[in-house]
Amino acid sequence: MKRSDRNSAGGPRIPAGATNEANCPTGASAAEFIPHTASLAVLREAVSNCRGCPIYCNATQGVFGEGPKDATVMFVGEQPGDQEDRAGKPFVGPAGKMLNDGMEQAGIPRDEVYVTNAVKHFKWEPRGARRLHSKPSAREVGACRPWLETEIRLVKPVLIVCLGATAAQSLLGAAFRITKQRGQMITDTPWAPAVTATYHPSALLRIPDEAGREKAFGEFVDDLKKVAKAMKTLVKGHGKPAQSKGHADVTSEVHPSLFGDDARPTPRGRHA
Repeated sequence: MKRSDRNSAGGPRIPAGATNEANCPTGASAAEFIPHTASLAVLREAVSNCRGCPIYCNATQGVFGEGPKDATVMFVGEQPGDQEDRAGKPFVGPAGKMLNDGMEQAGIPRDEVYVTNAVKHFKWEPRGARRLHSKPSAREVGACRPWLETEIRLVKPVLIVCLGATAAQSLLGAAFRITKQRGQMITDTPWAPAVTATYHPSALLRIPDEAGREKAFGEFVDDLKKVAKAMKTLVKGHGKPAQSKGHADVTSEVHPSLFGDDARPTPRGRHA
């Protein structure tokens, strides 16, 4: 069997709909498989050994985040796609190109941000010779979240940008809605001084008509321009404007004036 036909455990890749406890045994969560280390490089090597949910049986390898360990901003998507699964790197396929285009128009250098996913393996179903994305379940996202929590703990981003509903609901709770809350800067989460969410680039690619796709991409770029503004203002490690004095708690460390009228707290009790 060719390496490309094997999953990250070394066995045959199994489509998501064909996995079961007999052919794809799992642990309780990813926490069992995360080494105690502060090295992102060590964690990147370890992620392919994760058996925290059945998706590892679908994937060629785990795909860990990439970017500077001292990045001010962390982008979080849903899961790797087909090309990311083959390359072992996040956002290198069509959605990655769309993300790069949006960042470029917004003035965000990709090499200055950390980019990762809420789920580290590619979940797919076969359609002829193609492997098509299959949305991870809430249980699978929850099982994988210790990896994301570890990345957040080590990188310590000042601002987290959730790309799409899966990432947003993983960090902000199941009640979060991209359609109603995208672009808002939320300042009372345990994850970072500020968290925001916008469309996932793959969602833009799926819009069938060109006019609708261009409109949504413009909104996506507008959201990223807010992120670019924040990057120029925030101080790494403090989460506050460069000339601001210290504050008592994390919810007040990012001043709403950084983001126009969109900085607001999340209703209590809705964190994941």
